[in-house]
Amino acid sequence: MALITKDNIKKIDKERNSVHGKVRATYTVFTSGGEKYFQIDTYGSTTREMKNKISQSIQFDKVMAQELIKFMKDTFDII
Repeated sequence: MALITKDNIKKIDKERNSVHGKVRATYTVFTSGGEKYFQIDTYGSTTREMKNKISQSIQFDKVMAQELIKFMKDTFDII
């Protein structure tokens, strides 16, 4: 599980990139310590031995969610 906040994310340029295979994902919203969080869980591929086991969980707080929206708008020219 990983909490990504504004102070621990950095853009890098990579020489090699590839599109990953599609996997099932879910999201949840919860409150902890008076703060709201948005969490995305991804699950393994259909060939995975334990198909319904969460592979990764990524959490965002409100400030990081606002940054992520900005990153997406800039990247995809969304108004």
